[in-house]
Amino acid sequence: MAIRIDTHTLERAAERGTDPEEILDVIETGVPIPARSCRLGKAKVYAFGRERNGRYYEHKRVEVLYTMEGEVTITVTVYVFYGKWD
Repeated sequence: MAIRIDTHTLERAAERGTDPEEILDVIETGVPIPARSCRLGKAKVYAFGRERNGRYYEHKRVEVLYTMEGEVTITVTVYVFYGKWD
């Protein structure tokens, strides 16, 4: 499966605290999540164990929204949430 990470996704990733490697990992091994507007989504929780913006977080949850064009996965955006998940 070919995956193309859109420029918008890379910009949001830098702002929100993730990187292209995690984006690819989420698409390849994450769990499906609901998405709107004929999009697909996957999410994965990662151990974080450090501070971000002055607060300590145990985990981060990375959610990637994407579309399919034939055999190519094209990212739309990425969201990152910080907290604790079991």
